[in-house]
Amino acid sequence: MGLSRTEESDNHVAEIHDKLEELNDSPIEQVRLTVPITDDPTLPCLTFRTWFLGIISCGVLAFLNQFFGFRQNPLYISSVSAQIVVLPVGKLMAATLPQKPIRFPGTKWMFSLNPGPFNLKEHVLITIFANSGSNSVYAVGIITIVKAFYHGEIHPMAAMLLTQTTQLLGYGWAGVFRKFLVDSPYMWWPSNLVQVSLFRALHEVERRPKRGLTRLQFFLMVLVSSFSYYIVPNYLFPSITALSFVCWIWKDSVTAQQIGSGLKGLGIGSFALDWSTVAGFLGSPLATPGFAIMNIMAGFIIVLYILIPVAYWTDAYGAKRFPIYSSHVFDSEGKKYNVSTVLNSKTFSFNQQGYDNYSQINLSILFVYAYGLSFATLAATLSHVALFHGRSIWQQTRASVQDKFGDVHTRLMKKNYDPVPQWWFYSILIIVVGLSLLACEGFGRQLQLPYWGVLLAISLALVFTLPIGVITATTNQQPGLNVITELIIGYMYPGKPLANVAFKTYGYISMSQAIMFLGDFKLGHYMKIPPKSMFIVQLVGTVIASSIYFGTSWWLLTTIEFICDPTKLPEGSPWTCPGDDVFYNASIIWGVVGPQRMFGNLGLYSKMNYFFLFGILAPFPVWILSKIYPEKKWIRLINMPILISGAGAMPPARAVNYICWLSVGLFFNFVVYKRYKAWWARHNYILSAGLDAGVAFMAILCYFTLQVRDINGMSWWGLELDDHCPLASCPTAPGIKVEGCPVF
Repeated sequence: MGLSRTEESDNHVAEIHDKLEELNDSPIEQVRLTVPITDDPTLPCLTFRTWFLGIISCGVLAFLNQFFGFRQNPLYISSVSAQIVVLPVGKLMAATLPQKPIRFPGTKWMFSLNPGPFNLKEHVLITIFANSGSNSVYAVGIITIVKAFYHGEIHPMAAMLLTQTTQLLGYGWAGVFRKFLVDSPYMWWPSNLVQVSLFRALHEVERRPKRGLTRLQFFLMVLVSSFSYYIVPNYLFPSITALSFVCWIWKDSVTAQQIGSGLKGLGIGSFALDWSTVAGFLGSPLATPGFAIMNIMAGFIIVLYILIPVAYWTDAYGAKRFPIYSSHVFDSEGKKYNVSTVLNSKTFSFNQQGYDNYSQINLSILFVYAYGLSFATLAATLSHVALFHGRSIWQQTRASVQDKFGDVHTRLMKKNYDPVPQWWFYSILIIVVGLSLLACEGFGRQLQLPYWGVLLAISLALVFTLPIGVITATTNQQPGLNVITELIIGYMYPGKPLANVAFKTYGYISMSQAIMFLGDFKLGHYMKIPPKSMFIVQLVGTVIASSIYFGTSWWLLTTIEFICDPTKLPEGSPWTCPGDDVFYNASIIWGVVGPQRMFGNLGLYSKMNYFFLFGILAPFPVWILSKIYPEKKWIRLINMPILISGAGAMPPARAVNYICWLSVGLFFNFVVYKRYKAWWARHNYILSAGLDAGVAFMAILCYFTLQVRDINGMSWWGLELDDHCPLASCPTAPGIKVEGCPVF
């Protein structure tokens, strides 16, 4: 029996509609090449396996990262380790657990231990759990410096509330801005494409191409190669993590070593044979878009090879009295600043008389401009997003009310799943703000931060989450709020070190957490995970991880005598807390001495404040040129916040990290992407995941089998984790005496 003309017409319209849906894909080419436009909404998500493996992954990673974070050689275990390990465990559970449903007594509720084969969506949710566990809890640093460095007391409930609230505040901002940063197809979150590629390689069945490898085979090959090789730079020959051959040629020249050292100088001619050097501080260059790499390269060259050499060799701010690269603070004689002289040890407040009799705070020239450029980056972020994205944000605001914008991924999500109600986010925000005020105002105000400080920090996070989220979602680079928060509270509430670090944590970390949540939401968006399942897993994972980070740190701080004090610890004790030592010194510099004595009228570096003005104005010429020459598309790719912060990870990143990162990034995102696009689309992100995973597994294996027992490979060969440029840290001003350095 034939179809009527009307039915034929309807079928024809349906076919055209399906084709249009296929055509109307993501506007970003990398997303089109990587993310599938299919979905199976029948796959179970929040299964017993998800909860069981997810909570264990989250808890184990949280415990291990905090436990080893206090040690001399801190170990960081990323979620990619759990992502790979849980796959065979999940498949084993699917093969062995009984399928018979289990009913809750007296109710109609039932669940199955084994609802079928272990699927992709379960795997994604377990990885989100693991992600919560692998992300360190910044607030633990406050608890550590109170108990171990200031030798003060903090109520355990205040400490617990501080830990939970700083981690959970970000949910509120994530809810406010998810329309712009998740639903918008132009906010594509480049780092998520690595995860999407890895999930597809692990789960999709594909035929092996002739004389080629499937994506899973390629991933396993890279994983094994990276794992096997990393024992060399990590254990046997650590020197290859930074090779500075200029220092080998000019062994007695301070200037040559300053120019050539990859770890303590400008790094000209330095390189490394180690993936962790490439990706350690700046993330994987394979996951960073080509235009962002070009911006970073331009900023890096301008800062490190023009601005810093000119400033140093013209002796700006007395630069020659100090190392060219250092994150320490110095006195006027070029010696490390004696903090105890300016700190009243009984009240933990500023000692004005000691300061007047001693010295102003001095910084290395690179550190001075690192602060100035961080001021400019934040200012440029606001004006760049307003100029280049302001109209689209406004249009999205109007369109989101009418549900009119989005790509194929957004349409699939809206068609198949209910969104998370906004009141879920707002409820968490109101509750957490209330608990934050309780933590700071209650318990005898042990945290020193008044209620207005909490509200101001929260307001800062609210203002900056959208602009910094736009930069992160389009460039894979995230400017931080740590310096600006320290600066603001240091001016407004000087002499209070705990108030300073608490304000920084509420301002900076709640914004950073919001961006992490939004990035995970976008991963769920690409992998077609029900939004409510994502929300529940993120929330539960954050609470569990924060509780375990807090519990582990409190246990260690209250049971290990003299923890974090190398002068009193038994010889060879690993509990030296290197990261917390830096955090403690920052709390004194910013909280006790205060920014007014560094960047204000009482300090040496007040001119750095002009960088705020420079940052606000910097995007305007680019925006004007893009309007005058709209046909020149490359002008819009000049991203001033990224360019200004080109060298923004220095310190702690070193020149050799940048040189290797830029070299690898340019090769893969320009040469390979343009000449071998099919190979790039199939293998680039999987290569990145395999290299990261291999390094992570070998680091864990070396740590638990050898380094934890103080069996260090470097001592067997007489080699050190150094680039053999001992003179690169020497001052070059006449009359400055530093041990191991020539006097000019």
